[in-house]
Amino acid sequence: MSRQSYKRVLLKLSGESLAGDQGYGIDPVTISAIAAEIKEVADDGVELALVIGGGNIFRGLAASSKGMDRASADYMGMLATVINSLAMQDALEKIGVSTRVQSAIAMQEVAEPYIRRRAVRHLEKGRVVIFGAGTGNPYFTTDTAASLRAMEINAQVILKGTKVDGVYSADPKKDPNATRYDELTYIDVLQQGLQVMDATATSLCMDNHLPIIVFDLTTPGNIKKVISGQTIGTIVQGD
Repeated sequence: MSRQSYKRVLLKLSGESLAGDQGYGIDPVTISAIAAEIKEVADDGVELALVIGGGNIFRGLAASSKGMDRASADYMGMLATVINSLAMQDALEKIGVSTRVQSAIAMQEVAEPYIRRRAVRHLEKGRVVIFGAGTGNPYFTTDTAASLRAMEINAQVILKGTKVDGVYSADPKKDPNATRYDELTYIDVLQQGLQVMDATATSLCMDNHLPIIVFDLTTPGNIKKVISGQTIGTIVQGD
């Protein structure tokens, strides 16, 4: 069964996806490869926005579990996402993709403030928009930021790029009997506690009927395949 193709999408990348095999920081080869795939999609006329996590630099939840104040830790995590956003902007502009970074935390020297109408205008003009600093609020993940921004810009779908080829019943690296799902409902994800997005983000998508597709980012060409409607990864949507 093929899926629909999309015209305006929000691509959610984990911070770890920029780290490549080194596991932390930003790997220039990896970020250049992702940028090249994004260029291919943008050249086809797809309107693309990005939200990138910060886990390759700093993970707020991990720091707060070790005693750091949760709000402070989360703000540090948001700043890490801005570092990743600027790195992705640089990688995209080097290959000729017009890009804007909008930050939910004001830092006018390095990024535009997040203004919804301006973001939509950039997309209409064919620019890639990268949303940094999460929602600007502690206690919210970048998954929730991705859901929120996707609603605000009227994206048709959230594409969540991961290191596995979809959603499994268990961790496929640990459990050889784990089964991969082609389709799930939001309720399935919430009730079974599946590793798609956190509950806040999933609920937000459910309330607004926004589908989520979880796919393998590490396979070259997959971003274009997902956007063009090929059946790869796992789609999460209503009944």
